[in-house]
Amino acid sequence: TRDCMTKDMKHWYSSWFDTPFYHILYKDRDDKEAQSFMDALTYYLNISQNSTILDLACGKGRHSLYLNSIGYDVTGLDLSKQSISEAKQKENGRLCFDVHDMSKPYFKQFDTVFNLFTSFGYFDCDEDNLNTIKAIKANLKPNGIGVIDFMNIDVVKNSLKQDDIKTVNGIDFYLKRSVKNGYIVKDIAFNFKGQDFNFYERVKAFSLNDFKTMFEQAELTLLDVFGDYQLNTFNKQNSERLIMIFM
Repeated sequence: TRDCMTKDMKHWYSSWFDTPFYHILYKDRDDKEAQSFMDALTYYLNISQNSTILDLACGKGRHSLYLNSIGYDVTGLDLSKQSISEAKQKENGRLCFDVHDMSKPYFKQFDTVFNLFTSFGYFDCDEDNLNTIKAIKANLKPNGIGVIDFMNIDVVKNSLKQDDIKTVNGIDFYLKRSVKNGYIVKDIAFNFKGQDFNFYERVKAFSLNDFKTMFEQAELTLLDVFGDYQLNTFNKQNSERLIMIFM
């Protein structure tokens, strides 16, 4: 296989997600919405209290912490050492965190694997995105259920706010969004204490059909597709999210 990373390019996510600025920019993420989504999902999937859940690309673990608080045994994995070291402070007997690359299988299997909040499609190499789906399969026990919560690419492309300034903690973040070569790209520029910073986020613009192809290649079966956090049916034209349940 070809080397998917040029020598001079560090993966964007391994630097940006490890900065404190990433967490400042997104600190107002809606926890209530995330929690009601977890309530709806665990109820719909009928996940029993003795089930194990893997939260893949968990960040600082907001979904993991909530799932654990409502009674589940949860493991959160993320590539960001900073995020995991912060999450680890909240570990208990049924909640643990580990640094891990999600394109490779973890050493344990779970009843359910959640990949939430558009934490997919970061890799520069399509093979690594497919490998992530294969890794999810490897991380599932027999009859285990996987969930990927992604953006609905059709709606995102049609409603892309191109330029925008967001001020958080006194920092003006200049955000530019675009569609480039099959990726949704967000450029992030700001000045902090007289120093200019530039980062970007890049997520592959996968459609439902793209996912269906990857599921087939990984020998997984798509069971259900929802279009929002209330688990309404997916509609390509107007659903906010693309939430896929598979096994």
